[in-house]
Amino acid sequence: MKLVTSEQMRNIDKKTITGVKIPGLELMEKAGRGSAEVAKEMLGGEVEGKKVLIFCGRGNNGGDGFVVGRYLSQWKADVSFYLLAKKNDLKGDAKTNLEKAERLNLPIYEILNEKDLPKIKDTYLIVDAIFGTGFKGKAEGLDYEVIKFINESDSSVLAIDVPSGLNADNGEIEGICVKAKSTATMGLPKIGHFFHPGKDFSGKVKVIDIGVPEDVIDEENINLNVITKKMVLALLPQRAGDAYKGSCGRVVLIAGSTGMTGAAALASLSCLRVGAGMAILGLPKTLNDIMETKLTEVMTEPLPDVRKKGALALRGLGEINQLLKWGDCLALGPGLGQHFETIELVRRLVKKTNLPTIVDADGLNALAKDSSILKEIDLPLILTPHIGELQRLIDVPLEEIAKDRIKYAIESAKEFNCILVFKGAPTIVAFPKGEAFVNSTGNAGMATAGSGDVLTGIIIGLLAQLLFDEKRKDEDKMNLMLDSAKSGVFIHGLAGDLAKDEKGEMGMIAGDIMEKIPEALRKLSMVNGSSGQRMKRI
Repeated sequence: MKLVTSEQMRNIDKKTITGVKIPGLELMEKAGRGSAEVAKEMLGGEVEGKKVLIFCGRGNNGGDGFVVGRYLSQWKADVSFYLLAKKNDLKGDAKTNLEKAERLNLPIYEILNEKDLPKIKDTYLIVDAIFGTGFKGKAEGLDYEVIKFINESDSSVLAIDVPSGLNADNGEIEGICVKAKSTATMGLPKIGHFFHPGKDFSGKVKVIDIGVPEDVIDEENINLNVITKKMVLALLPQRAGDAYKGSCGRVVLIAGSTGMTGAAALASLSCLRVGAGMAILGLPKTLNDIMETKLTEVMTEPLPDVRKKGALALRGLGEINQLLKWGDCLALGPGLGQHFETIELVRRLVKKTNLPTIVDADGLNALAKDSSILKEIDLPLILTPHIGELQRLIDVPLEEIAKDRIKYAIESAKEFNCILVFKGAPTIVAFPKGEAFVNSTGNAGMATAGSGDVLTGIIIGLLAQLLFDEKRKDEDKMNLMLDSAKSGVFIHGLAGDLAKDEKGEMGMIAGDIMEKIPEALRKLSMVNGSSGQRMKRI
């Protein structure tokens, strides 16, 4: 599903109205009807007699609000409108829908100062239809007071298109913003719904189908997408009825050092949890006995050590190359440490191996010593940096990267000709051709040591299986790597959400996320029930 800016959505709406000749009033009707269905769902499916307050602005967002109220009233809800303007200030389609509400004798009150605010007692739902996607800056004056009033109520809140006060293009909030339980957004989701703090204020985002033709969307050449359950279901590897461990992929992991065996354990176990058939963990010889005890299902391969310091020695390169002849794909980096011999080992290994490879953590730190190596190799790579690791790779100040994470994810994928998994809230997966995918799962509890190692294991485990998927094994490896990255970050986030439900955000650890991988896969494969064809849960 495409993810758009406010300008892109305006262009799509304009082309739909002027080019395809679908009247704006018809689009508004569909937007309002779909949003009313979301409101009905929030009211438990039974709306009769329930009090609903709808706050409308003077623009088209307010017009959507009048349509929402009209449908809720038809379904016998107790609806009242509160217009943050004079009725005579409205124009166009918004005015038309105001007049429709008036003809039905629905109560419409003008709010021209703070004293006009209603009593909130016994209100089941508040609908925020004040500002649309074009809002920029800070809500002030009466707008501020109304938003404050909404947020201080105990009622559930439905935002129309975006919560009022939110910048739809980046998720930023300069002042006050409506805190919605759900957001009904029109046509396509907006970037601000998925980037913090906007994600927290948007609640559950549901996309309303307003009848925009697919070819109109295609003409906009949108390079940003949101990773959805439907997308991931289509990408998951399919296991044959006569599958055996060798046909489900063999993963080689080069990971671990003294003090960081946990990273190696989490990554290697996670790749099996997500379905890989076999895994061998190559690690320093002095740590092998520890990991033999710790890991039951993962095979281990003791490798030459730097003077028994628990760090991989450069002389182990030959043994690793032999190990790679057994494997189908490689995960490199979790907990490797930064001994100078290990750094050189990583750099030489990346130059020589021809296996599809994911590089994470200390593997990335090794390449950051001279990232030009990434421009010299033909090996297809997945790189999984957090913001600090990306900063070291591209030598751009952290604050600059943080201002536009999408831009730097896409630019880095192009520069290094790799799949770039830019970890964060949200995680972004970028492709060298300039396309990027924003993950829709996950929570703040996943900000815990080892979470990234679990992600590495999930991605490489999915890739191992895709390489043997009968329907896809002849595809270009870069496409398979992209799909394993997209589905991997979604499953990782979903497992984190399940862990949060059980443990809470503060109490979660990476092992909790890993343990929820099978449940995430099971939940993902369940038939998705729908309350109607007009809206989609992201």
